[in-house]
Amino acid sequence: MAAIATAKAVGTLYRFKKPIAIAVISFFGVIFLIASGVLDTPSDNPAPSSIGAGKAKVSPLVTRYEPAVAAAAKKYGLSENYVPILLAKMMQESGGRLPDVMQSSESIQLGRNAIKDPMVSIDVGVKYFSEVLKEANGDVKLSLQSYNFGKGFISYANKRGGYSKENAVAFSNMMAAKKGWRRYGDINYVDHVLRYYDGNVNSTATANAQPVSTNGSGGQNFDVNKVYSDMAQYLGDKYVWGGASPATGFDCSGLMQWNYAQSGIKLPRTAQLQYNAVTKIDKNELRPGDMVFFAGTYAGPTVTHVGMYIGNGKMINSSSSGVNIANVFTGYWGQHYYAAGRPS
Repeated sequence: MAAIATAKAVGTLYRFKKPIAIAVISFFGVIFLIASGVLDTPSDNPAPSSIGAGKAKVSPLVTRYEPAVAAAAKKYGLSENYVPILLAKMMQESGGRLPDVMQSSESIQLGRNAIKDPMVSIDVGVKYFSEVLKEANGDVKLSLQSYNFGKGFISYANKRGGYSKENAVAFSNMMAAKKGWRRYGDINYVDHVLRYYDGNVNSTATANAQPVSTNGSGGQNFDVNKVYSDMAQYLGDKYVWGGASPATGFDCSGLMQWNYAQSGIKLPRTAQLQYNAVTKIDKNELRPGDMVFFAGTYAGPTVTHVGMYIGNGKMINSSSSGVNIANVFTGYWGQHYYAAGRPS
């Protein structure tokens, strides 16, 4: 609470005595932030890791801050794989040309560009991103958009199936109407950041959602881990209507058909036909490798979506958010859950 109270006090000072506030933050910013708890000790609970190795495509002005970003990432429990994403965020936020390189002052309730020390901006920005990443359960795209919109977008999106451009637009319109503004945030923030990043970005964390090896137990006659690992390599790829191969991309049933086939399991092409083909089981009998089916996600047949169950109430699937990990029984998918089945 001390950090918030101090930040509010400086924010008030900034609004009404701008020259004084700038001087205070410029000369005493680091001392203020340490005393208020913003520059504090590393996180006790590291953020879940949901991103592979990638490369930042940024300017030399941003690259010069890479050591500081890497140090802050380590301090706040982020793996080194997040450093390129953080540099891409910096490129989008400031291009490395402003003192508040991460545009992080508003995350501690200060005015825009109030932080005048790049090292402070990096520490505050990386800490805030690590907090958002935890609340988003490692969903990188959801975390990026929430860095721009604020943490309120996390619960809003999760109630509606997770991150998607549609949810970003709807949230922006809702907040703009509430505040009486012309617009709220950048609805294209994820795309804007990722144009400076070369690598796959998972839509949802895979932490604590790995399937266990079954190899025939529970009625399955295939290697569940192989099917999962085959699918997981496409995490972060965009949803492609009608896509059924790596060459074209995947829709929901195409992801299932292609990747089960790599383990010798032949499935029909659509979610409805796949439902018709599997052995029906109760959801209490679900094991990793089984399939979960959903209805009413668009006008058409009864079954309109499918995913592979991977344990802990989660599935891997291809939806409007791309190939991702999602909750089966809560949020949007919980509202549309229809049945479960076991392929063979």
